[in-house]
Amino acid sequence: MHKISHKFFLVILALAASLPGAFAQKVAIKNNLLYDATATPNLALELAMSRKMTLELGAGVNPFTFSDNKKAKHWLVQPELRWWACDVFNGHFFGVHAHGAQFNIGGWDIPVGRLDKFKDNRYEGYLYGGGISYGYQWLLSPRWNLEASIGAGYARIHYDKYPCTNCGTKLDEGKYNYWGVTKAAVSLIYIIK
Repeated sequence: MHKISHKFFLVILALAASLPGAFAQKVAIKNNLLYDATATPNLALELAMSRKMTLELGAGVNPFTFSDNKKAKHWLVQPELRWWACDVFNGHFFGVHAHGAQFNIGGWDIPVGRLDKFKDNRYEGYLYGGGISYGYQWLLSPRWNLEASIGAGYARIHYDKYPCTNCGTKLDEGKYNYWGVTKAAVSLIYIIK
């Protein structure tokens, strides 16, 4: 998992360097503060492709095991193409995103909807899908912005189920079609000119 994240960020940097004229002024590095709140280091690179379009390439990795063997281990990649109502990195935008992830989660007592299943079982697997999003970006200074965005869409989830968080023989395997929120962010952004 660790090697995959390094390779992903190297590919992002190579893409940024190879864009013809990367629309003169705008390349940004972003950190999703909501994702940080889940103890997941994350980073995104957003590249201006024209006056109204950007491409965001984002990823996050959580390699940690918490007390009582609670796990929310995963890696996630989520590229997004955005159309801006005004200019890039300013105001309203609409996006189309894709996502792919691998996960190992269990031991969490979350009494909300399907999340209650994580208390007594561990789930391991992967997902892929996509969706649409809306967001807004505020200018804080010439180089710093703040962004809020939300997205909804689809994820196809493939999983193996285990009886406890750190042991046991596989109980079940399955697939699940998820429709709902697929992206949420409050991001701090540094604009590279």
